[in-house]
This record gives sequence, C-alpha cells and structure tokens, in this order.
Amino acid sequence: MKRTLFFTFYFLLLMMLTACMGSSSSANAVGGEVTGVKGTSFSEPVPFGMVPVRKGSLRVGIEEDDTLWGAGFPKRDISVDGFWMDETEVSNAKYRQFVNWVRDSIIRERLADPAFGGDETYKIEEDKEGNPITPYLNWNKAIPWRKANEDEQRAIESVYVTHPIDGTKMLDASQMNYRYEIYDYVAAAQRRFRLNPEERDLNTDASHDEIRNREVMISKDTAWIDDDGKIVRQTITRPLSGPWDFLNTYIVNIFPDTTCWVNDFRNADNERYMKLYFNNPAYDDYPVVGVTWEQANAFCAWRTNFLLKGLGGMAKQIQRYRLPTEIEWEYAARGKSGSPFPWESGEVKSDKNCFYANFKPDRGNYTEDGSLITSKCGGFSANSNGLYDMAGNVAEWTSTVFTEAGVESMSDMNPELKYNAAKEDPYRLKKKSVRGGSWKDPESMIRSAWRTYEYQNQPRSYIGFRCVRSMVNDNSKQPNKKK
Repeated sequence: MKRTLFFTFYFLLLMMLTACMGSSSSANAVGGEVTGVKGTSFSEPVPFGMVPVRKGSLRVGIEEDDTLWGAGFPKRDISVDGFWMDETEVSNAKYRQFVNWVRDSIIRERLADPAFGGDETYKIEEDKEGNPITPYLNWNKAIPWRKANEDEQRAIESVYVTHPIDGTKMLDASQMNYRYEIYDYVAAAQRRFRLNPEERDLNTDASHDEIRNREVMISKDTAWIDDDGKIVRQTITRPLSGPWDFLNTYIVNIFPDTTCWVNDFRNADNERYMKLYFNNPAYDDYPVVGVTWEQANAFCAWRTNFLLKGLGGMAKQIQRYRLPTEIEWEYAARGKSGSPFPWESGEVKSDKNCFYANFKPDRGNYTEDGSLITSKCGGFSANSNGLYDMAGNVAEWTSTVFTEAGVESMSDMNPELKYNAAKEDPYRLKKKSVRGGSWKDPESMIRSAWRTYEYQNQPRSYIGFRCVRSMVNDNSKQPNKKK
C-alpha cells in the first residue's frame, strides 16, 4: 500500500515538474498535455524622441465636401495597429547628423585607400581569428581633424569645395551619396513568387507541368556609381531566380536642396534662408526642408541601420523606421477624439487669441501667428497623442502613393498603397501623398484630413517629414475609439 502511494505521488510530482519545465522540455517530452513553446521574453524599449500611437479606428476624410476648394475627399471607416511616431518633425540638427555620417564614412574610406596613404586601421577586413570577412569601416578610429599628416589632410579636404567667387569652403554636396539595401519581405512572401513551383498555385485542378512551366517575372531596383561619379538607377525585370531577387539597392544623394527657398518663391528676397537655414546653428531645432521623398526614405534606412548596430541581439525584434502611411498620419494627427484639427477646438486660435499652429492666417500676413517662415519644432502645444506640429509648420511626406480614390482603393485594416516608381515610369506615377499643410498654407489646408501631393524627387521649402516605427506588439488595454 505504501509502495503504491509512493509511486502515485512520484508520478504526480513528475507530471507537475514536466508541466512547469521550460520550452525545451515541453518540445522534447515523450508525451502528455500540449503546453506550448514560448519565446524569450522581450520588452520593446521606448524609441528616443517618439511617442506611442495606440491601435484604434477612425472614419477618415472630410464628412462634408469642401465647397471653397471644390475638393471631394474619400471617406471610409478604417482600423490601424499601434506604432511609434516622432513627436516632432525631423530637425535640421538630426538630418545634419545623417549628412555628417555620410561625410565621415567617405573620409574613412579614403583614409584607408592607398591613394591617400592607405591606413588599413580605418577598415576592418579580418575577424579576431584573422579570417577574412566582408570589409567594413572602423568607426572606433577617429578622424584626425586637427593633427592630420599630408595624406590624411588630402583625404579630409577631398569632400570639400571652395566657392569660386567668394572663397567660402563648403561641403561638396554632390559627393554626399548614401547607399542602402532594402529587402522586400512582402513581395518575397507572395505565393506567386515562391521558389518551389508547386507552392505557387493551390488549385488542385491545375496540372503539375502547367504550374512548373509558368514563367514568373520579378522586378527589383538597383543602383551604382558610374566612371564619371554619377548615380545610375535601374529597375530590372527578369525571371525569378532566388531570394536575392527581392533585395533592392538604392543610392541617394542626401544633401538637402537649400536653393528651394529661391526656386519656390520667385521675386522674393530669400537668399538668407538659402545660405543659412540648413547650416546655421540658429536653425538647428527647425524642421529640415528641401528634402525629397527619396531622401526622407534614405534617412529612415540610415536611422534604422544606425540603431540596429547598437542593439546587438535585440536588433532582430525591432521594426524598421519608415515614413508613415497616409492613413496613419491622419489617424495620429486627429488625436484620441478624432477632431478635424490636431487640437480639440474647431477654431484655429484660443480664447486668448493665441494660434494653435504656424500657418498663413491671412492674405500676405504670415507673421500673425508669430512666424514668417517655419518655427522651431514643438513650438505649439501637442495634440492628445503627444505629437507636435501635426498642422502647419511644414507639410509632411507619407509613404503612400497619391490617387484620387485614396483610402477607397485600400484595405480597411492598416490601409496602404505603395508603388516604387521606376526611373522610366511616367512622372504622374511618382506622386506621393503629403499631409498637414505648412507655414505658407491657409486654414483650410492644415486640417488633418486635407490631402495633397508632391512628386517624389521634388524638394520644397515647405515640406519636411517625421518617422514612424511599427510596434512589436501594441498591448494597450483600451484602444482609441474614434467616431
């Protein structure tokens, strides 16, 4: 009897221990209840300078058509997942960090080049055991800005030019090219692009030979620098061959077009902004402008890579920085109550006669709200999501292709419409949605639902951007509910 009780107790204890074991024990168990295999716990760190925009729903668009402008705005009920968003637009100081990183990478490449002395310590080509690896720059090796020898000085000076008239020393904008690669996981996951032909069509009525012999074409972007130092972009269309078909390569000149202040406004004295706005410390905290959609995407790619290099093993859990979709932008701008403006009131200024945003309040009177052009990032109160300047200051690029149909042509869950226009595509296919209105726009154009566009290669003195990052998991208990 005692022996029976002992074995019964031992069996129950063994079952309890098995149930409490970790994932590896559950996976290797001979049999028993299914308890699941859990992954390593992960708590996503709050991204610097970003605020959470929790998942929720919204009726996008303007309920009543704009009689003043005669514009119809697509309307639809949508739901979006949670994401992180920059609390302010990307500033000159932050974008300048990107430019300086590109400058320093070029200098390090040249310091390692035999033509400039060939200091091999600026490039790492072997691992700790002495095995050859793909070379990469050694960022722990400082650039000798003050005590450079003759070869080092030539490498440093090679990224600068001197103005032929006034002798001003300037960074050579034409050399500020950033190369990056983006793997298109969405395209690679589509069934029609499966490498195994038998997985491309689940229709069992189709014959095996019919499926196997069906040619599958892919389209990918690539770029290189030619012998004259010019960027060559090409979209390749070819038969499916392997996973590398979905790796897109881009080379983008990332220096802002400071001449946009002159080109956007004819017969206006904006020379001071052309010379000072991006480079002078007085404008450090102002939103960067003169940046194209292509340059904004390059910044997102660099910011992602810059972050991932400092995260180690956690990097695989983090989503990439990117531009917000058109609908994410509107959802975030409207705040928790879905207001027409980022603030709760339907008016553009408070009872104390203070404006809520930097825009053009009256004909020719840009200064009534306190600013002539842009204002410092975060100069006005944040909306209920903790986001600043979601109306006015600078309009903002989104990732979405601009079409008149808008959200009506998209899914009602995480809506998005993307198209990577090839260089040879008609110019009309290169329209990207721009949201928020700017310092030069009237009241009607700073509403959260207002839609407009710009061509992806066009820099403007009134268009900037901010980044978003998808949340690993939005575990908020009370999502936004917007009517």
